Amino acid sequence: MSPDSLAVTGLGAVTGYCDPVPFLRVRKQRKFMGVQDDLAVVAAGRAIESAGLPRALGQRAGLYMAVGYIPFERIDMDELLKGSVDERGAFSMARFSTVGYESVNPLLTFRCLSNMPAYHVSANFDVQGPYVVTYPGAGQFYLALEEACAALKAGTIDVALVAGVAHQKNFLVQHHFARLDPPADRIEDAAACLVLERAPDRPARAHLRELAIAYEPHNPFEETTAPRETGADPAMGPASLAVALCGAKGTLRHELVARDGIRASSTWELA
Repeated sequence: MSPDSLAVTGLGAVTGYCDPVPFLRVRKQRKFMGVQDDLAVVAAGRAIESAGLPRALGQRAGLYMAVGYIPFERIDMDELLKGSVDERGAFSMARFSTVGYESVNPLLTFRCLSNMPAYHVSANFDVQGPYVVTYPGAGQFYLALEEACAALKAGTIDVALVAGVAHQKNFLVQHHFARLDPPADRIEDAAACLVLERAPDRPARAHLRELAIAYEPHNPFEETTAPRETGADPAMGPASLAVALCGAKGTLRHELVARDGIRASSTWELA
């Protein structure tokens, strides 16, 4: 694939705590937002500002996002479990679907679901074009990037927001990474967003010079792929490449082997 005609006109990233309120069109939406939603909105808002675009992007803009593992806190998990066991202490589907389900805050699901960061970005920046949401790692970010490039080249859209976001410092995600072989030694809450355009009339922050993606089929129950990543910090999850671009100078070469069998690489020339 030759992406030379595509340019990055905006970059935005955030790690750790952030306040999305300055970017919200309706402040009351804040109560529906979890950490991953906060991160995604702030990263997208910063990228849009960096590109000099209006906050309302409209029908010719698309959203392409990779979202990390589903977050869940221990206190909510304990409350859910407490209401889901019978008198003998055994799990009961009947109790889970009634008592257990009713024991947690009804807004909790809004803050956990993988498509919610995409909703909040599209709603707050009026993204009315096509969208893609992938899950949960850096390999999937490449698939979102590939979809964005294809849509731009086909003329379906004029502007693509390509983002990665992950809320990883919570009980459920930390538990997952601790069980891996080898376990992850560090994970971070992070989000980053690229504004990608075809032959823009504004200065480019970076150019995508090379993009390659391949997949190696494997049986995950019988074999595992040892993940490797160079050119970015793997602790940032699906936001790793985009975060690296926000701080890069000169030429950035990124290479990735993901656990899900995706092998990808890209070369970026920073302005």
